[in-house]
Amino acid sequence: MGGQPPPAVRSSAARPLSYKVRIMIPRHLAIAMAVLLVAVLGLSLYAWHMRSTAASAPVASSDTRPLAPPVAGPTERVTLFVAHDEDGSLRAESAQIPLPSGRQQRAEELLRSLLSLYLDKSTPHALGSGADIRSVFLIDPGVAVIDLNAAFADTHRSGVLVEELTVASLIHTISANTPGILRVKILVDGKERDTLAGHADLSSFYDVTAVNQLATQLQPAP
Repeated sequence: MGGQPPPAVRSSAARPLSYKVRIMIPRHLAIAMAVLLVAVLGLSLYAWHMRSTAASAPVASSDTRPLAPPVAGPTERVTLFVAHDEDGSLRAESAQIPLPSGRQQRAEELLRSLLSLYLDKSTPHALGSGADIRSVFLIDPGVAVIDLNAAFADTHRSGVLVEELTVASLIHTISANTPGILRVKILVDGKERDTLAGHADLSSFYDVTAVNQLATQLQPAP
């Protein structure tokens, strides 16, 4: 009697817990669990395959040029002074573009039309991807402030002539089509910058008369 459990009970208690669990789980339930485990493993392998395929697929190239909203207004004929790297010249080109009625907005659209030529794949004077005009401020009497975005300056090619061509092109174009501008200041992201790309001075105002004289010298002989 001594309080000892029967031999059958003692042998059952000595068996591992896993053994008892196996005894208690019905066969059909064990099969269902196995099928579920295989399905989960299959889904995991499929998800891993899809991630690998997506990572190895080439990314479609996109045009990084800024997209300006369409301009409302009648078209007008203007003169753009376009830089040409091949001979270091600045050439007058006539263009018919839509212009808004506001004087400041007209100046902005004028320079964006000039930039669209430089961002084209057949450009004579390449600018970096994403270059854009943030805004143009016309301040009386006779002051224009051209605010470039960071991509314009950060990706601009470095060199005395190539930078001077860009500056002369911007200033001569805006002054020739916007009467009364005497001085021009160029900012980058709304802040002053010492140079455009290491050479063209952006720290002070440009005298329009002096720039126009330079632009005349850069124009090819007739």
